[in-house]
Parts: sequence; C-alpha cells; structure tokens
Amino acid sequence: TWTSASDIQIDHLIPLSEAWKSGASAWTTSKRQSFANDLTRPQLIAVTGSVNQAKGDKDPAEWMPPRTAYYCTYIRAWIQVKYYWALSIDQAEYNALYKYLYAC
Repeated sequence: TWTSASDIQIDHLIPLSEAWKSGASAWTTSKRQSFANDLTRPQLIAVTGSVNQAKGDKDPAEWMPPRTAYYCTYIRAWIQVKYYWALSIDQAEYNALYKYLYAC
C-alpha cells in the first residue's frame, strides 16, 4: 500500500529508447511527442519508483513485472502499443512475447 503520490511514477510501457530503436528514430518530432504522451493506448502507466527503475529501458525479453498475475495484461498492452505505432520487434523480443502470450 502506498500513501504518498511521490511513491508513484508514470512509466512509458514501451520505453522511449526502445521505441527509438524500433522505428521512432524515423518519426517527426511531433509524432514522437504524440507517442510519448499517448493517453489513448496503455503507453503511460502508474508504477512504483522501484519497478520503474528495475525496468529501465528493457523489453519483455529482458524484464517482466514482478507480479506474474500481471504478465498477460502487460504483454497484451506491449503488443497493442507496438502494433498501433508500427514499431518493430527484434527476435529476442518476439520470442519472449510469444512465450508469455502463449501462457495466457
């Protein structure tokens, strides 16, 4: 249980550096800003500072949320955001997404 707003941070589900490597580097500044501030898709989520720091700029091949009950929601959201913004996935990321999604 958290009692202070300072315990919570807003995290980019798809880290900005991950998006950059996945195709955002070719976008206009305006499109990158739209992605970074997207409130329509699950791109911005509230997390604890410790979770945000642990995740850093990792994709699902390198990091998953500490709550395994959240895995399916997390993976589906990751795919939804990547698909909407037409961001690529590398092979390790694909393998992790497949593995976790198959278990849902």
